[in-house]
Amino acid sequence: MELPYTPERMDPDPARAKTREVSARLLELAGIKGKVTEPGMGMSVVVCDEYGQDLYALEHRWSVGGMTSDQYDAGMQNLRKALGGNGWKISKDSPEIQASNETEHFSVTVTARTEALEPTLDFSVSSRCYRAASHTAVNKA
Repeated sequence: MELPYTPERMDPDPARAKTREVSARLLELAGIKGKVTEPGMGMSVVVCDEYGQDLYALEHRWSVGGMTSDQYDAGMQNLRKALGGNGWKISKDSPEIQASNETEHFSVTVTARTEALEPTLDFSVSSRCYRAASHTAVNKA
């Protein structure tokens, strides 16, 4: 199988930094202040081996907690307003927001978990596949 795009050549460490930058910008767009956490593994490498042994993508899962339900609602509303003006295209908007950024080559899913015992705004930021310098570089990630 072939990807419908040419993967950018980038080793995992710089790709992680780029993914964190995208996550930080998404937090700014949400316009909320809370406790940011990385649940579970935080950032994980997903091998795109169906396309080649040196291809991988990143998934960055993180949450914002410690806010009122109004603040979670405001964060979701802020994202709805700001994503489009910042290169993101919303593909789903209820009850979660799913969007992609074709320029940055990332997608995001944002879910407000306000009914939970400890409410959070959960982000899952995913990159497209990158091409590592070698298969070994992906295995060390």
